[in-house]
Order: sequence, then structure tokens, then C-alpha cells
Amino acid sequence: MSTPNTYIDLFAGCGGLSLGLHLSGWKGLFAIEKNKDAFSTLEHNLLNKKKHFEWPGWLPQTNHDINAILKSHSEELSRLKDQVDLVVGGPPCQGFSSAGKRYEQDERNKLIDSYIKFIRIVQPKMIFFENVRGFTQQFDRNKVKGRIYSQYVTMALKRKVIDCVGYKVHGQLINFAEYGVPQKRTRFILVGIRRDIAASVNPELFFNRLKNDREKFLVSKGLSITTSLNEAISDLLYSHGQTESPDSRGFKAGVYGVAGSGYQKYLRAQNSCEIPDSHRFPNHKELTIKRFQHILLNAPKNKTLSEDLKKAYGIKKHTVIPLAGNMPASTITTLPDDYLHYSEPRIFTVREYARIQSFKDWYEFKGKYTTGGKMRTQEVPRYSQIGNAIPPLFGEQVGRVLSQMID
Repeated sequence: MSTPNTYIDLFAGCGGLSLGLHLSGWKGLFAIEKNKDAFSTLEHNLLNKKKHFEWPGWLPQTNHDINAILKSHSEELSRLKDQVDLVVGGPPCQGFSSAGKRYEQDERNKLIDSYIKFIRIVQPKMIFFENVRGFTQQFDRNKVKGRIYSQYVTMALKRKVIDCVGYKVHGQLINFAEYGVPQKRTRFILVGIRRDIAASVNPELFFNRLKNDREKFLVSKGLSITTSLNEAISDLLYSHGQTESPDSRGFKAGVYGVAGSGYQKYLRAQNSCEIPDSHRFPNHKELTIKRFQHILLNAPKNKTLSEDLKKAYGIKKHTVIPLAGNMPASTITTLPDDYLHYSEPRIFTVREYARIQSFKDWYEFKGKYTTGGKMRTQEVPRYSQIGNAIPPLFGEQVGRVLSQMID
């Protein structure tokens, strides 16, 4: 039996990319994630349930800040030089995202330099980097244009420095909806190959193979290249029945309906629970339900409500998008009340969010469901964990192609 390829996951979140790599046969060494809520989800599923990581003895099995690791464990990281096949992950995207304020001085943007420093110390054979579309766009400093961070990272990884030969890299934008994920989610993907081994493998090959192999991969799983929202979550409707929520007093949870698509069957495989994890319905007020019913009947789908409609419905939120069931969802964010269910007058449950992001149903989420106020800067509740994740279905395809290239 051959030894599986190994990787380290940086800024791992709740484990979306790690789950995809696990399903494609990779072996994790360890994962670095600062937030304890997101790490508890990753730990529960991929360390405790699946034993996916061969966690080193020198690193406590808990949440970590990457800068603390670089400072306290530089010697241990140096010993990993040329011993790791792949480092994956991208720094937090909030400072780059067009869905937010796009502030160039956001402290989280500085984590790009921490990422580059980690790569130069460990020097994996390959790199997989992901970030939002805004990562490729120039910041506006009024008269002076700011930095385009995708170019900055590309040049930094290419550069030869002391004891590091640098990488051949190639990056481009990819829409995950073209890879079976029921969501229009475009992200910047960059793949790098260390220059001393890049003579036989070009990083552009990754993107060609990924696109050419997708249909064969998806068909083998009983899936289609394009998956609609209805095909993703129609077995999780409120109308299928409710029961008491296992983890939230005073709330109802949904039960499974009949799996009506290949996508539903694929994500429900290996899950024997009758009540889907984190499928807690919101306790909407009667007035809210009536308002949502009217919106579903009269407002355009997959478009945010106009100012006139928001005024008519008494809605003060900036973004409210009623989604359509016959096509992939819009890019989901960390705010669940940005969207309305396509056929029921409510927002989505955490499990429906997870389905839209292609998490397997056996993958359980930990921590609070939601949070607010000042705690939004400290806590990462379940909706936010999922909204920040890389879809595992896309990650599985990434893992298969990278395995081919490294072999």
C-alpha cells in the first residue's frame, strides 16, 4: 500500500478544504486555525471522528495563531523542510472582499506576509492558495492606486531568497458552480510548484486537468456539473416535518424527506441519523413570515430587494435576496438573514447552508448558531464557519488533481 501524500492546512477554518483532501486520499499533518469555534468543528470531525491528521507531538492540538507558531516553533517548522508535499489555505478574506468594506489597512491583510514566511520555512513541494475575487482587484486610495494582492503574493512566491529556490505559480478565477457546487461562488485560486521540481510539472496543468476531469469525477459520484438549489436541499424542507431540536430548547428541527437527487444521496451517504445535524429552524415572528410570503410571491429572485420594496416591507437591512430553486444559489455569506429560502417563508438553516457549501451530512458543526454585536469580532458561529469555508466537493477535485501531478 502506497504512503498517502501529506499536507498542512493554514487558516483552516472549520475544515472544508481538509475534508475535501481527506475524501481524495490525502493525509493531514496538522491544521492552523486561530478561532476556537471553527477549530472545534474541525477537531470533532477530522481528528476525533476520522483520525485524518497525524498531529505532531510538539504542537498542542488546539486553535493557534499562525504568528505565534512562527515565533514559538520556528525550529520544528524548519525540520519539515522538504518533508511536506503540500501546504493549502488562504488568509482571511474580509479585508479583500467586495461584500465588505474592502479596507487595505485591515490587520488581517498582513497575514499574507505570515503565509509567505511559513511557505519559505517549510518549502512544500506544492502550494494551493484560495481567496476572494477582490484579492485580484486593486485597492482605491483616491488618487493613488493601492496594491493588488494577488500580484504581490505571486511575485513573493516566485522570488528566490536565502535557502529557498522559489516557486513557479499560476493563478486564475474559478466559479465553483461549474464544479458541481450548488452556488455561484467565484474565487481566486493559485497553485505553485517548487522550482527544483517544476521542470517536469507546470502549475497551469492543474487548471487544465481540473476542468477536463470534472465531468468524469462528478458522474462517478452520481452528480452533475451544475446543481440547482432545489436539487441540493429539497429533502430538508420544513414541510417534511419537525421535531424538538436536539441542541436548542424552544426550537424545532427538521427531519429528512426522501432524497430526490444524486447530490442529496451523495451528501447523505454514511450518515445514519434521522435528524440532520444543525437543522434548526428559525423562530420567525408571524409578521415576519407574512412579509416573507409576500416577498416570495412578488419580488424578483436572485436579486437583492430594491430600496422601494424594502421600504414597502419595512426592511432596514442592506441585503435581502430571495433565492430561486431552479439554479445555483448566489454566493452565501456569513449572514444567514441575507437570503430567503426559495419556497418557504424563512431563512436557511445551518444544515442547508452546509449543503449549499457541499459539506457531507455526517459533518457536525460546533459552537453557537449565531452571534452579534461586539462578539462578532471574537466568535465564529456555525453560519459563519460555513460561509467562510471552501466547498469540500471542490476540495476533493483539487486533491485528486494535485495527487496526479505530484505522482
